[in-house]
Amino acid sequence: MRRVVVTGIGTINSTGHNVKDSFEAVVNGVCGIDTITLFDASEFSVKIAGEVKDFDPTTVMDKKEVKKADRFIQLGIKAALEAMIDSGYITQENKKVDASIADRFGMISGSGIGGLSTIERNSVVCETKGSRKVSPFFIPSSLANMLSGFISIEHNLRGPSLAHVTACAASTHALNDAVKTIMIGGADRVLVVGAESAVCAAGVAGFAAMKALSTRNDDPKKSSRPFDIDRDGFVMGEGAGALVVEDLEIALARGAKIYAEIIGFGESGDANHITSPVMDGPLRAMKAAFEMAKNITGEYPKIDYINAHGTSTPVGDKNETAAIKALFDGKDIPLVSSTKGQIGHCLGAAGAIEAIFTIKALNEGIIPPTINIDNQDPECDLDYVANIARKANLTTVMSNNFGFGGTNGSVIFRKYIK
Repeated sequence: MRRVVVTGIGTINSTGHNVKDSFEAVVNGVCGIDTITLFDASEFSVKIAGEVKDFDPTTVMDKKEVKKADRFIQLGIKAALEAMIDSGYITQENKKVDASIADRFGMISGSGIGGLSTIERNSVVCETKGSRKVSPFFIPSSLANMLSGFISIEHNLRGPSLAHVTACAASTHALNDAVKTIMIGGADRVLVVGAESAVCAAGVAGFAAMKALSTRNDDPKKSSRPFDIDRDGFVMGEGAGALVVEDLEIALARGAKIYAEIIGFGESGDANHITSPVMDGPLRAMKAAFEMAKNITGEYPKIDYINAHGTSTPVGDKNETAAIKALFDGKDIPLVSSTKGQIGHCLGAAGAIEAIFTIKALNEGIIPPTINIDNQDPECDLDYVANIARKANLTTVMSNNFGFGGTNGSVIFRKYIK
């Protein structure tokens, strides 16, 4: 079976518009969460989110194209451009991959909701101004798979063009699918992009109605607090993450920079409840990743660090902690941290962005902290690298993401070994 490696990464989120700035921010505990500015939330019960500030889509798209693409697509295009340039397949001046490889270069995206703000806006127009006033770009702008559509056109990616819409595990599943596609020969290279921009009235109101969000409106920087006893829900974030993955032999032949090898992934379903998690599902996803890693490398991996889903919800954090403890049978449990305290929960984009942070931790030998742990929950009793980043010798790392509907994903990265 073909070995698969990561050769390009890109992100935009509430802490930065690129990988370098974002990772430096999360390592230093910088929080991108603040009072909402994308719409008037003054009368909402939740007034905070991790917004991407000062983003001008015309820096990555023609002005006439901007109105055709929802903000989640615009953010995805930005992250994809960084990853593709980083991989060496394109340049800022020439954004199309060479025709000789285009048919075997795929594009797989992940978004939990898609163009929610576009759906909201056009629904209001239809209701108040009539059907004839609805934008002709409404549908193509808001479809979740248009993230793949726009980006594949931008970079001439003519291989498999797919999209995952599995809530907060969407871009983890997209990454796993890309690895699978390359392993079985369906493509040689795949660009994976996760993007989300649901910080709009309908999005915030909907999650708030479920009592899923933090209401710590008076202290936004302290609102997302994974594994802390005073956590009161997650904070919505927005952004995008992109990774170029490819066959190892191709990467070596072209002298590519190799960030990591993907040696295992796992997926599972809870089959229990549409919003409330159980330990068994995440545990089985992680176990499946371990079994794959054993089949590829000949032994179970020794995990040095886990980037947890860690959303800052009362049930979710305890559930994931229990699953991790069960996975390792309570022994030699690796260091764990959640970066959602810094960027918020980016929903379907979370997996791609957090995979990038996990890979950067692997390469830089430093683990981003879990910020805002002032009083650690006794039921969350692992080492979460509280508040201050920690240097560590990392060889193998894992990233977890779980979503509504009981859908789970886990992926294992290892430093490339010849």
